[in-house]
Amino acid sequence: MIAMPTIQTAQGPVEAEELGTTLIHEHVRFRDEAVAEQWPARYDREAELAAALDHVNAAAAHGVEAIVDPTAMFGGRDVEFMRRVAQESGVKIVACTGIYTYDYLPPYFANRSEDQMAEHFVEDIEKGVQGTDIRAGFLKCAADEPGVTPSIEKVHRAVARASVQTGAPIMAHSRPASDTGPRQLEIFAEAGVDSEKVQIAHTGDTGDLDYIEGILDSGAYIGLDRYGLDMFLSLERRNATAAELLRRGYAEKVFISQDFCATIDWFPPEALGGLIEGGLVPPTLREEGAFTDQHFEQIFRQTPRRWLAG
Repeated sequence: MIAMPTIQTAQGPVEAEELGTTLIHEHVRFRDEAVAEQWPARYDREAELAAALDHVNAAAAHGVEAIVDPTAMFGGRDVEFMRRVAQESGVKIVACTGIYTYDYLPPYFANRSEDQMAEHFVEDIEKGVQGTDIRAGFLKCAADEPGVTPSIEKVHRAVARASVQTGAPIMAHSRPASDTGPRQLEIFAEAGVDSEKVQIAHTGDTGDLDYIEGILDSGAYIGLDRYGLDMFLSLERRNATAAELLRRGYAEKVFISQDFCATIDWFPPEALGGLIEGGLVPPTLREEGAFTDQHFEQIFRQTPRRWLAG
């Protein structure tokens, strides 16, 4: 009998075919774990849980069956929190391992090798995260406005080594305005990572089709995954870019999501405004005349399953 491929979730492994309609890039909670550890009274875990359940249940009401949550170190990753949200909502949640930083590394990692860093990620994938039996389903790293600095390159190379060792896919936060995507892909390729394992997140923050097709031509997936964050690109331009990519036949390499945070501590509540409004609702492109039921099946069901399960 041939074993069916499985995907690790906060509720345990599931067969890939069971993943269902999936949002590829959403956060059930995002916060600085150091601040939360040092000033715990500034946070209300039950209120955060209520907010997470509110939005995840809203997504479920629209047919969402799974959420891929790329909250890593420095984003307050808490897999027990994810498991509780998953159990109470019935929506599967896929957790990650990795480090979300734009440059800073704590001395613990700055003074250790890429291989030693990678060992931490491999442990999360093969044994479990934070002392639990919840295993990470993918790897996360990031490059943003500072570009691919030496510290960022170190994280990327450690992530790549963990991917090669375990077969886990990689989601790389990128910043098209800083042209990070091509360099991120170079690092992964140099480490021997199959481009089919790589997703360059936030590629949809630009409408530059030449840049986007350069990423796609590598064989990697791209994230059109910040719907609702008009500070990076307007909804109209996001839709126009997505529609054109679908017309050009890239549906099998595109993810659509929102990078939504049910709660986030980056700003005081009075400054948040519309940053966290809108809920986890998959956007439609039907009005553009380029989005069909077949595209929906591909983007929200088949492609997430293929990327996560290999």
